[in-house]
Amino acid sequence: MTQSFSLAYKWVNEKINKGQERSIKAKKNILGTLLIKGLSIGFSLVMVPLTLDYVSPSKYGIWLTISSIVGWFSFFDIGLTQGLRNKLGESLAKGDLKLAKTYVSTTYATLVLIFSTVWVSFLIANNFIDWASILKTDATMSSDLSRLMVIVFTYFCLQFILKTITSILTADQKPAIASFVDLMGQFFSLMAIIILIKTTEGSLLNLGLALCISPLIVLLSANFILFKGRYAAYRPSFKSINFRYAKNLFRLGGTFFIIQVAGIIQYQSANIIIVRNFLPEDVVAYNIVYKYFGLLNMVFAIFLTPFWSASTEAFMKKDFEWIKSSVKKYNLLILVFLIAGIFMVIISDFVYRAWLGEDLVTIPSQLSVWAFIFFICFMFGNTYVSFLNGISALKLQFWASLFSPIIYILTAMYLINILGIGVHALFISAIIANLNGIILAPYQYLMVVVKNKRGIWIK
Repeated sequence: MTQSFSLAYKWVNEKINKGQERSIKAKKNILGTLLIKGLSIGFSLVMVPLTLDYVSPSKYGIWLTISSIVGWFSFFDIGLTQGLRNKLGESLAKGDLKLAKTYVSTTYATLVLIFSTVWVSFLIANNFIDWASILKTDATMSSDLSRLMVIVFTYFCLQFILKTITSILTADQKPAIASFVDLMGQFFSLMAIIILIKTTEGSLLNLGLALCISPLIVLLSANFILFKGRYAAYRPSFKSINFRYAKNLFRLGGTFFIIQVAGIIQYQSANIIIVRNFLPEDVVAYNIVYKYFGLLNMVFAIFLTPFWSASTEAFMKKDFEWIKSSVKKYNLLILVFLIAGIFMVIISDFVYRAWLGEDLVTIPSQLSVWAFIFFICFMFGNTYVSFLNGISALKLQFWASLFSPIIYILTAMYLINILGIGVHALFISAIIANLNGIILAPYQYLMVVVKNKRGIWIK
């Protein structure tokens, strides 16, 4: 038994350490992230029934909708963290640690200025917003909802600043460590919910505090530990803040900003559309299915995450063979996920009952089918989008992003209000609106890497 384990370990070790340095680094991160994400998926699956046990399905639906509304405000990042990811990756590839420190310090300073302003503005506006009316719930909940929004929004602003550390890790091709930071946040959130169930009655306010404070503590710790250790060379400092370099971040980040806004409108608006046209319980059903089939994308993202920053380095060094080989491997991997997804559809009803209980949430079968199709399409397109993001070839994606949310919302409204289609209309609309990922991005990759075209294709 020990000998078999030793041989297996030796075989895996040889496979991991075989190939180019860039590929070896990617394989190590993929293996580490697989182990971490396995635990993360477990925590995520356990969290849903525990949360539903603590608060009712309708209240959980309200919580999910509030999270989506607050998520809209992420566009105030103006794409800075994505811009930092590329600019920092370029600085590290050149070995320019002073420039890296300037970009890191300037990004943190800019985010603090932006989100401090956003937070104060929200506190003022919150006094005049009737959240009970917006969420179509009992008017007696208005005061609690207002307080909950302050809690969630404060968390959102702080975590957006502190989570810059995960962009730094990813730019340094260390996505496994970034995943570990997220895992610890999930773990402590899970522990907090278990404590709540044991010690308190179901409360949205308590739920909000538990799910917001735990990740913040982890992110604060990660920033402190990493900037004292691994990233001490470019720890943020007032002396290194140079807003002239913010132009580079804003120039690149501005394009990411528009693309992010399109993504936020397209995906964060789903819960709002559902709660306005259906019931809070339907928000829960949609999110359960999204989370279940999102496992496909979550696992695929483990393999794909190193590709963005590795593409930046490979393209700068004109290593096109490595890029083509990587894309081919990702497309073959999607076929594996396609087969796995079909199996997930077949057993979905059994999984929902085992996971959530017999009568807790009713989930139509067509919701599962369309969720599966959506995620397969999304994963296919995301391979090409990640490459194009890595080389900052964003112009075509930028123009496509201006139209995709409009197509998404208009299609959803038509399917729901005119054709009378149920909640799965949101997945159908998302597939139709994803023109960039399914058609444009693969074609742009073909022109840049295979046919060696430049001009509009590389901008």
